[in-house]
Amino acid sequence: MKWIATLVAAFLMWIAGVAVWIASGPSENTNDYADVAIVLGAAVDGDAPSPVFAARIDHAIDLLKSGRVQIIIFTGARSVEGTISESKAARQYAIDAGVPAGFIETESLSRTTHQNLVEADAVMKTVGGRSALIVSDPLHLRRAYAMAKGMGMDAQVSETRSTRYQSWSTKAPFLLREVYFIHHYWIFGE
Repeated sequence: MKWIATLVAAFLMWIAGVAVWIASGPSENTNDYADVAIVLGAAVDGDAPSPVFAARIDHAIDLLKSGRVQIIIFTGARSVEGTISESKAARQYAIDAGVPAGFIETESLSRTTHQNLVEADAVMKTVGGRSALIVSDPLHLRRAYAMAKGMGMDAQVSETRSTRYQSWSTKAPFLLREVYFIHHYWIFGE
């Protein structure tokens, strides 16, 4: 029975260590420039980006306006209950915010973070891009960055400053989800 307690303690320590590693996130260099910003998809409410997604889009717009990127790539397919793809909703939101359509690219095939990156990488190559700033919420970026590096992508991260995940009651479920999904990535590669 003692070995079971030791095993459980080791497992919990591992999970806690991974959670701390995720929460500390990859470090962002605010002087990084890239050819494109890849905005990882999130939910759409009706035909408008959810508040979480809108914060990611707003951050990418700021990156474009500050000259840190030249093109924004929005990712994400249409959900089963959705009326529009995540990427199309993001595109319209950015255009409504004053971004010229020529600075926006989209992909509407992806449903997961890994697929977001694979499809965005293909779009990036078609527009001649070679480097990317991956835009998402801070707790999401550790896994996204690992995936991008695993694909051989020249990528850095840029976290949303106005994330909706501020309190522990909102951060904890997101963090637990990321702990699960980083293990899924390590085991299955996606």
